[in-house]
Amino acid sequence: MYGGIDLTPQELVSGVVRLVSLPEVCIRVNEMMDDPVVNATDIGRVISQDTSLTARLLKIVNSAFYGFQARIETVSRAVTVIGLRELRGLVLAASAVESFSKLPNDVLNLVNFWRHSVYCGVVAQLLAQKCNVLHSERLFIAGLLHDIGKLVITNKMVKESREVILRAEKKKVLDFEAEQAILGFDHAEVGGELLKEWNMPESLYNAVRYHHRPAAAMEPTIEICIVHIANIMTIMAEHGVNEGGAIPPIDKIAFDMTGLSEADFDQIFARAGTVFSEALDAILPRAYKPL
Repeated sequence: MYGGIDLTPQELVSGVVRLVSLPEVCIRVNEMMDDPVVNATDIGRVISQDTSLTARLLKIVNSAFYGFQARIETVSRAVTVIGLRELRGLVLAASAVESFSKLPNDVLNLVNFWRHSVYCGVVAQLLAQKCNVLHSERLFIAGLLHDIGKLVITNKMVKESREVILRAEKKKVLDFEAEQAILGFDHAEVGGELLKEWNMPESLYNAVRYHHRPAAAMEPTIEICIVHIANIMTIMAEHGVNEGGAIPPIDKIAFDMTGLSEADFDQIFARAGTVFSEALDAILPRAYKPL
């Protein structure tokens, strides 16, 4: 219940999209992806109309996260090097982070939230590479945005969000379980609905929607399972730094579908550490970075 009225994730999202609507450039790029005659130059020309977005995209593609030897100076060159699919994901990521940075949030520690999100994105991409997933970079975007529903809930439902935090601490349950108990839905559902509202690819919607419960998906996919594992590995990494907090179990279906095991985790953790800080610097607005 919210304000005495039953509220669904769809209704919650419809009430927030006006506040965090994606920039026109992001919407246009998404539309152009479905046009078979569009090329790198066309998309580069559209993106270049937004100087702030252009600067952030070039910073990302020139970071250690990609590791290109030659510096990339133009968006059209970035499209050529990393591909249209990947660029659409980066445009979405940069736009979503920027859009939410303009909203007040008195419930979440946004520095910790975005550190968790970026680290999860890095781990998801590394897991995808290990699993030989095609276009593994798109898993970075799915990992980065997996908890975006929390931003919607904590912005629009402040009182209930505080109750969720207290319940999770008192009952020693996971955050999404506390959300289900108090709200009747959780942040994964809200995040999935937001991406659907933004007309994002179904694979991205599903990876966010089912990242806590991959077996609940009508057709569990390797993308869902990778984000599920990446999220839990991120919690494990955080648990090593901050004592306390529950670490959720990894669903058996995720191990079965990916072929991964816990024996693979140390290698992924070691690799993630080398690119996390630069990915964080490239993705996040200055206001979200720790001093």
